[in-house]
Amino acid sequence: MCIRDRLYLSWTQVPVRQVVVSGNTRLTAEQVRRLAGLPVGEAPFGWLYYGRWKAKGLLDSPWVASAEVVRQFPDTVRIQVNERRPLARWNRPGKPPLLLAEDGTALPVGPGVTPGNVAALPVISGWGPERLTEALRLTRALSRYTVQSVTYTPSGLSAQTATGTAWGGDLKTFVKYAGSIGMYPNKKIHIYPWGVSVQE
Repeated sequence: MCIRDRLYLSWTQVPVRQVVVSGNTRLTAEQVRRLAGLPVGEAPFGWLYYGRWKAKGLLDSPWVASAEVVRQFPDTVRIQVNERRPLARWNRPGKPPLLLAEDGTALPVGPGVTPGNVAALPVISGWGPERLTEALRLTRALSRYTVQSVTYTPSGLSAQTATGTAWGGDLKTFVKYAGSIGMYPNKKIHIYPWGVSVQE
């Protein structure tokens, strides 16, 4: 065994006395520690048998998009989490509403999870064949217009904004002519592949 091996072995045997959690806004530091497989509390613990497989528990939470667990000399573990942010509420027919992230991940709201200003999020609803992915993309694309709701039907998508309503038969055309929403406030706008119709 060389000196470097001995130094590494002695460093890994130094107890961890401090865990620093950052990047969390919805999950508490205690929840992050628990998901990371680290003991909860102030008592020191060993690092030697803490493996990557335990840290993967962080990704079991739908709130965590990515995470990094790093041991910092001499006695600190740093956990940096990148949380998903809620984009909209999805009102499903005959089922409880869901909080959705941009990627469509359902985000739970329960004990210890801060929901933030859920009431201010746009509402997605609809009927017919599910078009949730399109509705989420439209909600994101129209975010500068203060979208209040997006509704999908077999014939298209409609959006209610703070200043009016807009309808489009398909997502690509809707996004292409979305600037019409700002150009014609307080109007009903219908977006077609060949142009825009504006109604009082």
